[in-house]
Amino acid sequence: MEKVRHQLSETDSRIAAAMLAAPRASWRTVGRVLGISERTVVRRAAPLFGDGTLRATAVRNPVHFPDLIPLALRIRCKPNRISAIAATLARRPDCIWVDVLGGGDEICTILFLDGPDARDNLLLRDLPATPAVQSWTSHVLLRVFPAAFDWSGGLLTQAELAALRPDMPAPPDRPTLQPVDHQLITALIEDGRASYTDLAHRADTTPLTARRRLEALVAGQVLRLATEVDLARLGIRTEALLWLTVAPGGLEETGRQLSRHPQVRFASAVTGSANLLVAVAAADLNALYGFLSETIGALERVTTLEVTPILTGVKRTGLVRAGSL
Repeated sequence: MEKVRHQLSETDSRIAAAMLAAPRASWRTVGRVLGISERTVVRRAAPLFGDGTLRATAVRNPVHFPDLIPLALRIRCKPNRISAIAATLARRPDCIWVDVLGGGDEICTILFLDGPDARDNLLLRDLPATPAVQSWTSHVLLRVFPAAFDWSGGLLTQAELAALRPDMPAPPDRPTLQPVDHQLITALIEDGRASYTDLAHRADTTPLTARRRLEALVAGQVLRLATEVDLARLGIRTEALLWLTVAPGGLEETGRQLSRHPQVRFASAVTGSANLLVAVAAADLNALYGFLSETIGALERVTTLEVTPILTGVKRTGLVRAGSL
């Protein structure tokens, strides 16, 4: 039987939202911004991280890792085998995201595949050899719009968000990855809030160097720090993937505009019949309808739209969700 997921209290939800907006913010900063004591933040947040309600991690930006192939797959399966296939995909270390879509016979997954051989093995060997897989389409992520990474569930004011995110000047040139960076990234994927001392130990460097390199990686958008949470715990009950077809000349502007919307968690230009993939989180179906009719409806360059409701999220930002299937 699936465990009942109770909604967080207002204070816990705001702390969680602060962690979504600024995954490495200090407890002192969170308390100051939210108007509560540092002690209260620690007392409330520590159990949330301890029991897995919140998980701090990091995600690489494929633009800076040319050997990675970022791929979104839409896989149609026999409904009685969809749980097993979703679980198998979620166990893959190169799998970032797995959703079972609303019809109960389709999975959408995002993978960061380690080069052409890994891609070909998946598409030409593994999927064809799985009898329960009926068909699939693959979509390369051409450009992920980073503004959507600032998503915080609409639970914080703009002033609070600004106070949580100190200005971090971007490096003048595209940052060059150093050997220590790869070790830092591996450590941050496992624990995005690891102390600089712990990061230094993992990367065989000093805490000062670990801090400087982490700041450079984040400022240069080589790495995105993230906090994962079950959105239902924040009172968000409706999620959907939108597959939009946008006139080519308006793709960049439309992607950037949507990525800044408070209901958009993810936005990426993709290959395929649709050229923009958007993940939307809304309080309920009425809020989703309002987003479609008012926000999407106002975009002149959008020519077609497919809405695929998400039935359940099996894996998000590299985290397999307990009891998701």
